[in-house]
Amino acid sequence: MKVKGEILLKSLLLINFLVGCLMLNAQGFISKTIQYDGLTREYSIYVPASYDGTTNFPLLFNLHGGGGNIAFHISIADMSPIADTANFIVVYPQARPDPSDGNSFNWIAKVPGTFDDVPFFSSLIDTIASNYQIDQNKIYTCGYSLGGDMSFELACKLNSRIAAIAPVARTMQANPNSFCSPVHPTGVLTILGTDDITSPYNGIIYQGVEYYLSAAATHRYWATHNNCDTIATMSNVSPSVERYTWSTASGCVYVEELKVVGGGHDWPGSFGNMTIDASSEIWQFVSRYEINGLIECSTASINKNNNIENFRVYPNPVKDVIHINVESKFIGTRFTITTISGQKVSEGKIEKGELVVNIQDLSKGIYFMQLGENIQQSFKIIKD
Repeated sequence: MKVKGEILLKSLLLINFLVGCLMLNAQGFISKTIQYDGLTREYSIYVPASYDGTTNFPLLFNLHGGGGNIAFHISIADMSPIADTANFIVVYPQARPDPSDGNSFNWIAKVPGTFDDVPFFSSLIDTIASNYQIDQNKIYTCGYSLGGDMSFELACKLNSRIAAIAPVARTMQANPNSFCSPVHPTGVLTILGTDDITSPYNGIIYQGVEYYLSAAATHRYWATHNNCDTIATMSNVSPSVERYTWSTASGCVYVEELKVVGGGHDWPGSFGNMTIDASSEIWQFVSRYEINGLIECSTASINKNNNIENFRVYPNPVKDVIHINVESKFIGTRFTITTISGQKVSEGKIEKGELVVNIQDLSKGIYFMQLGENIQQSFKIIKD
């Protein structure tokens, strides 16, 4: 399905495109090629200065929209400054010409069966891993518009290698049960505008045929796969952005939506809504996952029973002040309190056998307290 809005977008962001071209050189992007399926495929890779070949770095693919190119996408979604501080490698691949659509650059052919780029990404991962120390358990993908579409494809068809995805301005293709077969818990973040006319928030149905799921159906599919409650928890990020999270019974968040109320076919923080930064939100989300699921939320580390042998929590639910009685071995241990999406809201040190924490300023919802840097104990707090 042709993404007509991107033609106008390119015109509006011509200056950003020129700046993006300069960034390719100024910020250390390296242009490379790979031979695959009889074609020379281009990609641009950014390796932060902290990389010295002794440590495995996470890998993030950032995919341009339909008809786009590498330089233009970097101009609107440059994640190299984040990579510099968070220590990961980011790659911007170029889609191949689509012979069914006048050789425009598309990740997914307009005519089914023309080509399949999923195996290309597997080969590209192998190529990058042969040149750099890559953490094979922390490979992520995000993308704009049709790049977001391809992110869903990779989560579905290359799930054995992709830990988490973050599509922007795109819901999932219809009938996922016919093509999607994820094999492990998979983190999924979407950033969607409710007034997006190119990728409608409520999906696309044309002449009785459904082409794209609604946002609600997209999230329900992934929440169900990840054994999450299909009813989300909502919090306000800004007056125009709502955060919805779907979590498991033990509080592990696997699906999240940043719903941009009134937003269009945008990359927030670059153009469109400016109250959030899509690039930062993407990394903050995907980096919490590895190939086996949410890193800090194994069944061994999150305990549904708050009256555990080593400590007691009361009252729970709580309105203002929560009390935690701990064994002497926990004295001197640091604690953190986080939201279900992983945002730290409080931290401190246990000085004696009873810890008293005032949480009256926190919004209603579910939080987690973790004792010890290696999560010696973790439990759920319900703020009433």
